[in-house]
Amino acid sequence: MEDQKEIEKLRSELNEHNYRYYVLAAPIISDAEYDHLLNRLRDLEKKHPELFSPDSPTQRVGAPIQAGFSEVVHLTPMLSLANAFSEEEVRAFDAKVKKLLGHEVGYTIEPKVDGLAVSLRYSHRRFFQGATRGDGERGEDITLNLKSLRDIPWDLPEYAPQEVEVRGEVYLNKADFERLNEERLDKGEAPFANPRNAAAGSLRQLDPRVTAGRPLHFWPYAGSGLRGITTQYQVLTDLEGLGFLRPNGLPDFLQNRLIRNIDDALALFKIFNDRRHEVPFEIDGMVIKVNSLKDQEALGFVGREPRWAIAYKFPAIQKTTILKDIQVQVGRTGSLNPVAILEPVEIGGVVVSRASLHNEDEIERKDIRIGDAVLVQRAGDVIPQIVMPIKERRTGEEKLFQMPERCPVCSSHTVRLPGYAMRYCTGGLSCEAQLIERLKHFAGRRAMDIEHLGSQLAKSLVEKKLVQSIADLYFLNKDSLLTLERFGEKSADNLLESIEKSKERPFSKVLFALGIPEVGEVTAKYLAEHFMSIDLLGRASLEDLEAVPGVGPSISESILQFFGEAHNQNVLERLAQAGLNLQQRAKKQRPLDGLIFVLTGRLERFTRPEAQSRLEALGAVVSSTLTKKANFLVAGAESGSKLEKAQSWGVPVLEEEELLRMLDESTSSEETSPHVTVDLKGRS
Repeated sequence: MEDQKEIEKLRSELNEHNYRYYVLAAPIISDAEYDHLLNRLRDLEKKHPELFSPDSPTQRVGAPIQAGFSEVVHLTPMLSLANAFSEEEVRAFDAKVKKLLGHEVGYTIEPKVDGLAVSLRYSHRRFFQGATRGDGERGEDITLNLKSLRDIPWDLPEYAPQEVEVRGEVYLNKADFERLNEERLDKGEAPFANPRNAAAGSLRQLDPRVTAGRPLHFWPYAGSGLRGITTQYQVLTDLEGLGFLRPNGLPDFLQNRLIRNIDDALALFKIFNDRRHEVPFEIDGMVIKVNSLKDQEALGFVGREPRWAIAYKFPAIQKTTILKDIQVQVGRTGSLNPVAILEPVEIGGVVVSRASLHNEDEIERKDIRIGDAVLVQRAGDVIPQIVMPIKERRTGEEKLFQMPERCPVCSSHTVRLPGYAMRYCTGGLSCEAQLIERLKHFAGRRAMDIEHLGSQLAKSLVEKKLVQSIADLYFLNKDSLLTLERFGEKSADNLLESIEKSKERPFSKVLFALGIPEVGEVTAKYLAEHFMSIDLLGRASLEDLEAVPGVGPSISESILQFFGEAHNQNVLERLAQAGLNLQQRAKKQRPLDGLIFVLTGRLERFTRPEAQSRLEALGAVVSSTLTKKANFLVAGAESGSKLEKAQSWGVPVLEEEELLRMLDESTSSEETSPHVTVDLKGRS
């Protein structure tokens, strides 16, 4: 089915872009392009609800936790905003809000600060935990790093509530960004692409002393636990009263604004756009939020986005320059990424000398040639991209570009899988260009969970030639590790202990850790349960692979290509010698296996993440989207439209007490006998 192939392709591409944006802080496409891909995927999933997947990019925010950080479960999900790029889209948002609510609304206007979203939690008025957005449900614990920011108070005033959560953006001023890049260049280090990447890279340091040396700032935009608050405008005002002060001397249009209607918002957007150069830090648009918190709650969320807010993005700034060359970089999964080398040009106050060209189809479609004069823009006011060549300026000396048939790093063959825009290196587990990122992925918490193996150590191991494939990790010894700079005996012992412990990880985690293109965490689980061993998987045919749920032609081709490379087989043999789990243990039957639950409303006995964790531990799938395929809707206090839909569709409804009883009975049945059936009757 063509739509299924496109869905698989879009999910893979969006997951890669999420990884680059949230983990690497090095995006390769613009916000507009990302939104186009996401909207297309959302449309296809609505068309084909039977292809729903809870780990689809439409159901998730951000990216997984980076190795080296502890995990923090958010009290409520940290979601992303829908984007608008035209007045028509903003008016459509306003019309939908008023239609759903049935009355006129007021809005607050806030600048869209281009930084890293974080949450701050206060207990007994003292700051005790800070976290990144992560995947929206769980973030990285960066408490010590956040404590180095002078904009964040450690203690709240005596009149503040005991328990408060504040959310906002951590950002870097433009002038400080320029100084930081000058210092990096003086040290021979690569400069950051833009202030957002610099802020993200600074805040997500494993050593808090590095963060403390960077002049980061905090811009609050949300708070919970505040007393007597009924509007978003009051939230912003109260946060200032608690000590979350915004910088002095900001342009007046950046002050908290309460407006009557969408016309006022559009008028204010013109001021934002015309005067954004006056702002000392990067803003890439304006955020429009429904002011009434009661209305916000009534509107609720759709997928990963609130219905009550939208980000109106600035148009891109464009300049003309010369395309001097096209170079090819090899990504973590082996993707060959063409990069334009430009005659440096200043765009929006930032000097641009490189831009992503995405893939060979994009180059051919735009007819871009080496030597062309090209129109360049910073999409979303941040990411450089080539809009088009200026063909009228061609001299005849321009050169056509062709993607290499062999990897520019390891000389392995390159292939382009059916239906995919990217070309891939087949060097897989032995390509040095991929090795550092593959090591980080392999050692990640969701993969082999090797503690103490972060970015810097992975880089050192590769540079010192101690690790030339992921299998080499299991043959390291203490003496070789002690040759690394600033790596003592205790560090060596800790790493070796963690590597040894990783041998206990289940087969599905090993399979995911291998980093086979298109094989994500869920797909790896299905493959492991279906084939039961690496040997059987390696001998599977195209037809065998496509019989696995969620595995289509493109994923099957990727798996066949991976196992068809001799160097990958060599690495797998060494992993087997090291004693890793390369076969699946018999699956334990769980009481709620395969049942789909949807949570709505406010739960009193536990938080939503706690309810989700308990359900998933018993085999259930917890979805944020209600479809007719759902087995149960759990309706807490003040449930909204989902309850009405469930009742009209005949989806069984559980009250919180019924859910609690089901969880207790299921847990009890699992402890006594895996074959006991729990009474699963809901209230409809």
